[in-house]
Amino acid sequence: MLKSMTGFGRVEKSVGDKTFQVDIKSLNGKQFELQLKLPAFLKPFEFEIRRILSAKLGRGNVDCTISLKETGNAKPVSINKELAKAYYKPLAELSKELNLDPSHILSTLVKLPEVITPTGETLTDEEWDEFQKIIYAAIEDLNIHRLDEGKSLEKDLIYRISNIRKQEEEILKLEPLRKQAIREGITKLLEENVGKENFDKNRLEQELIYYIEKIDISEEQVRLKNHCDYFISVMAEAEESKGKKLSFILQEIGREINTTGSKAYDSTIQKCVVLMKDELEKAKEQVLNVL
Repeated sequence: MLKSMTGFGRVEKSVGDKTFQVDIKSLNGKQFELQLKLPAFLKPFEFEIRRILSAKLGRGNVDCTISLKETGNAKPVSINKELAKAYYKPLAELSKELNLDPSHILSTLVKLPEVITPTGETLTDEEWDEFQKIIYAAIEDLNIHRLDEGKSLEKDLIYRISNIRKQEEEILKLEPLRKQAIREGITKLLEENVGKENFDKNRLEQELIYYIEKIDISEEQVRLKNHCDYFISVMAEAEESKGKKLSFILQEIGREINTTGSKAYDSTIQKCVVLMKDELEKAKEQVLNVL
C-alpha cells in the first residue's frame, strides 16, 4: 500500500498543568525539510523533537507547530523588552498610517509570540515522557491522512499503468503488420524506380531482414511489460517509503516508450506511443506525492 507525503495531524492534550496543541502538516518534497515552531521553554527539547519527526515521517516538507494553550497555575513571567520594542515600531507606524488610536498597542504587544513567557519554566522528565506521547499521537493522526491519500494515489497509478499496458498490447498486434508494410513498401519503391528485373531479389531479402531487425521493437515491448509488472509489484510491497523507487521505474518505462517511438516508422504505432507518454507524465506527477 502506498503512503502519500501529504497530510495533516492535530492532537490536543494536557501534561500536568499545561495543555499542548501539536499541529503537523506535510507536503511532498525530495528530502525531509522541517519548519518547527514551539514555545521558548521547549527549546531544550528541540533537537529530540526534530529527531522524532524525522524518524517517523521519512520525506516531505513538514510544518510542525507546538503551542501552549493554557496553564493551570499562575507563575512568574518575564517580558522580552527587546522583542516588544521590535514589534512596537512597525505597529506604531501602521497605526499612524491608518489613523488608529495608538493607546491599544500595548494590549496588542503582550499577546504577540514570545513577548511574555513563564520564568524558568521547563518540563520535568516525567512531563517530557508524557509530551512525547502527544507528538507521537499527532504523527499517527498525520499518517492516517497520508494512508487515505495514498489509497487514491495507488488507484490512479494502477489506472495509468493499465492504460500503458493496453497501448503496449495494441502495438504487439500492429507489429507484424508494420513489418509487412515496410517490406511491401520498399519492394514497390524498387519496382517502380528500377524495374522488377533490374535488382537482385535475394540481396533485397537480405537487406530487408537486416533493416527490419534494426527497427524491431519486440525487445522494447518485452522490457516495457516487465517494467509495468515490476511497478505494480513494488506498489504492493510492505515497505513504507517507495516513492523514489517507483520514480526510477517510471524512468525506465519512459525509456522503452521513447525507443519504441523512435523505431516505429508507423503512424498508428506513433499514436499509441503518444497515448503512453501522456499516461506516463500523469503517473510521474502522482509519484511525486508518494512517500
